[in-house]
Amino acid sequence: MSDGNANRRKDTERFYFLLGRLEERIGGPRLLRNCNQATGWPKYGVEFFLEEGQFRTGGDELRVVRVGSHALRATSQATFWGRLAQHRGPVSGTNAGVGNHRGSIFRHHIGTALQQVDNWPADVVQSWRQTKVSPAQRKAERPFEQAVSEHITAMPLLWLDVPDREQRESIRANSISLLSQRNGGVHRTTSGWLGLHAENEHVRTSGLWNSDHVDDPYDPSFLDDMEVRVKAM
Repeated sequence: MSDGNANRRKDTERFYFLLGRLEERIGGPRLLRNCNQATGWPKYGVEFFLEEGQFRTGGDELRVVRVGSHALRATSQATFWGRLAQHRGPVSGTNAGVGNHRGSIFRHHIGTALQQVDNWPADVVQSWRQTKVSPAQRKAERPFEQAVSEHITAMPLLWLDVPDREQRESIRANSISLLSQRNGGVHRTTSGWLGLHAENEHVRTSGLWNSDHVDDPYDPSFLDDMEVRVKAM
């Protein structure tokens, strides 16, 4: 495992160098508000979300605020776009742009933070934390789900094609651990980050819209795997 601030800084610099190479290879980040299944996605991948106003320390480059993946169980049939669509919300139909936070912990975290900075009805705030709700409650949540979708779909997204399940989980978990401010992450939260209002303490203090792996040590060898996958894009 990696020890020492110098090693962590070096590994973080390599991580962002690789993301820069990835950005070049895929033609830049996308915004989910402009995407659908036909936009073109790998079957299996790792997502890297950035956020406007959140900069890497000492510069004007955006920092990663969420790392995610999917199909981390051998029996899962989930696809990469299917996971992104859960974050985004339906592209078309009567529920277009609404979304369902009960299918996306990312949406849940965003929602708990928005509830603290905006004035939303008390019944919506209460039902948001319930696993099961009535049709009437779900209807009342629609404007709030739309607000969550608007925030997520404005976040620049980079993605990496990672077919191997174990490698996909390694890149996801170790990226989170490397970046987490709870255990020495180099780039600090910029003032005004919405995540500072999230209900989950791990989100607030890690600087990431993630709650898993934020206290774990990272294995720098994941960067070798990441480099191979970036070159393959």
